[in-house]
Amino acid sequence: MLEEIGLKKDAIVIDVGINKTDKGIVGDVHFDEVSKNAKALTPVPGGVGPMTIACLLKNTIDCFKRSQI
Repeated sequence: MLEEIGLKKDAIVIDVGINKTDKGIVGDVHFDEVSKNAKALTPVPGGVGPMTIACLLKNTIDCFKRSQI
């Protein structure tokens, strides 16, 4: 888990971790701690997931198109 210690001030942190806990889905970053010094921080859930799905779909379509040549 990424914590505030050792994090540069105004860092941009992109959390792509997915972990199930008793409280639900969380990322690999201690959001409350890191958000104090980070310039930007993606939340989990609700962060990069939609972009991941869009890129996966695009790559799947590209592979299909290449297979039709």
